[in-house]
Amino acid sequence: MNIYDSELWIQDINSIIDIIPELSDLKGKSVMITGAAGLICSAVVDILMQYNDRFNSGITIYAAGRWIEEMTTRFGDRVERDDFCFVKYDASKTDNKLDFHCDYIIHGASNAFPGMIVKEPVETMMSNFLGMKSLLDYSKAYDVKRILYISSSEVYGKKEDEAPFREGEYGYIDLLNPRNSYSVGKRAAETLCASYYDEYGVESVIVRPGHIYGPTASHQDNRVSSAWAYSAARGEDIIMKSDGAQIRSYCHCLDCASAMLKVLLKGENIHAYNISNPNSVISIRRLAEILAEAGGVQLIREEASEADKKGFNPMSNSSLESYGLEGLGWKGLFDSNTGLTHTVEVLRSIVNA
Repeated sequence: MNIYDSELWIQDINSIIDIIPELSDLKGKSVMITGAAGLICSAVVDILMQYNDRFNSGITIYAAGRWIEEMTTRFGDRVERDDFCFVKYDASKTDNKLDFHCDYIIHGASNAFPGMIVKEPVETMMSNFLGMKSLLDYSKAYDVKRILYISSSEVYGKKEDEAPFREGEYGYIDLLNPRNSYSVGKRAAETLCASYYDEYGVESVIVRPGHIYGPTASHQDNRVSSAWAYSAARGEDIIMKSDGAQIRSYCHCLDCASAMLKVLLKGENIHAYNISNPNSVISIRRLAEILAEAGGVQLIREEASEADKKGFNPMSNSSLESYGLEGLGWKGLFDSNTGLTHTVEVLRSIVNA
């Protein structure tokens, strides 16, 4: 069984489509999506394919990724559809063969797994910067209408108070901590977007998602929101290796995808938008409690090893304000209880098939 056999997943996609009237602007257009098989961008692909099915809109999706096998694993026989075109792409390389024109780009290819960031800080940082530069050069050469860059809430660093981060408000990042290769690389790529517009007129918009979760996550994803959701779906107890007091802006993958599409089509050029659902700003412990309840499993506390601690996000409070996004008319559909419960229900239908 794959995710498309879940009636709940299809219902949730249709609910999202119903609140993005701007999708009609993409009729007959083409969108290249890097990292298309990933947690966030595969949800965007699903929305666009379902929109094509419902409205015969003729949107061409260039799904860019390293391997066709990962596309087949995620999308099944949908990779054979006429509106789905696989593009071989690796964000860590500068010689990707992109010899076609597309109207829009959503750039989501990035190393975001904490374990991999710790293991490969050089590759993490360089792929963030060079991957962005290559796509900006492509946009300049092929007259792309607009590129959306998926940055991260980690660009904000640490702050002294516990108030949510506002767009344009930045805190401290330890430049000599290799774990920060991710956040520093994201910061540099954002500045590169602004620089390419200033010098070459290439249009970009930027989104800074909080902590995204959902049934599109790979079973190999070791971020706690993903790993715990799979545990709950399999009926396994959830193991928490901290006190869980850290506050995070969690957001369901479909809410994140709808926010990205809204920003792509309505956002202000060279502006960064936080992606945060105000009804889903909770502690890590509360996340674990909701998932445990949804899966009917126990929440167990264990001490973290030194290796575990190296991968922890150093921010105690990474909650985000969402006024800019809401100013575009966006509203999240999934509060924390609904989104996490739906995630476990969809995953349960897959892992138990």
